[in-house]
Amino acid sequence: MEIFVRFLFVFRIMSKLFYFFLLIVLYSQTSIAQANEGNKKIESFLKSKTFLKKIHQESPVTFYCQCKYNANKPNWESCGFRPRKDKKRASRIEWEHVLPASYFGIKFNAWANGHPLCVSSKGKIFKGRKCTEKVHELYRYMQADLYNLQPAIGEVNGIRSNYQIGEIEGEERKFGKCDIEIKNKKVEPTPKIRGDIARTYLYMEQTYPQYVKFNQSIKKLIIRWDQEDPVDAWECKRAILISNIQGNTNRILQNRCSNKIKIGNTNLNIKKTDQNDKIDKGK
Repeated sequence: MEIFVRFLFVFRIMSKLFYFFLLIVLYSQTSIAQANEGNKKIESFLKSKTFLKKIHQESPVTFYCQCKYNANKPNWESCGFRPRKDKKRASRIEWEHVLPASYFGIKFNAWANGHPLCVSSKGKIFKGRKCTEKVHELYRYMQADLYNLQPAIGEVNGIRSNYQIGEIEGEERKFGKCDIEIKNKKVEPTPKIRGDIARTYLYMEQTYPQYVKFNQSIKKLIIRWDQEDPVDAWECKRAILISNIQGNTNRILQNRCSNKIKIGNTNLNIKKTDQNDKIDKGK
């Protein structure tokens, strides 16, 4: 009888320990799932642009050149911008993927190899971005993720293409005073937005780890840029506005902004000068 009582006592303790560790495992898995939770609301890139136009009414400034803009037209004089070749495209605002869509799109099989559904009405087979967008729901959500989109002067967006970020020797500028260098399929942005780019890359890698993974060279670069160019008021406010629309929290920015602006406070009051500090104060 005594042996049975002891066995029952040990069994109860072991059961409690088992459930305790089970809760820890489940909690960890939930935390990981939450950390990797991306855009699951906006499937259309066109809708993303509509949302972003409203969000950026609070800070109508182009990303790469720091030009002010009104509606869909950049004010070149506000930043000393000069068109390089395509004056027509330089006269409009386009919504740029900070991490190029091709970087994660090519990880989908349809990008390189096509798909049986990717046949035009004339019987022509197609692949690439158009095919991937047609057949992969996850790609459409990734492509439409608001955190990875910024307003840019059309010509700059076009010449920037899908080139990888980096640091280029010298200061050869081909867009007037706009501080961006593009050479040998590499893009060097102004120091004022390098942290913004780095944190966008980190967000995309954390949120879509199956499709976004950087090599050590790029990882070291974005970690350094993140440190050298801390968050500003507008970057944090923008994250709140996007979270309210898209539904998922950018945990990279949540961590960076926690000591400056409390993410989730939709009544946050940011002065106009703070929103434009990248222009007026050089960030």
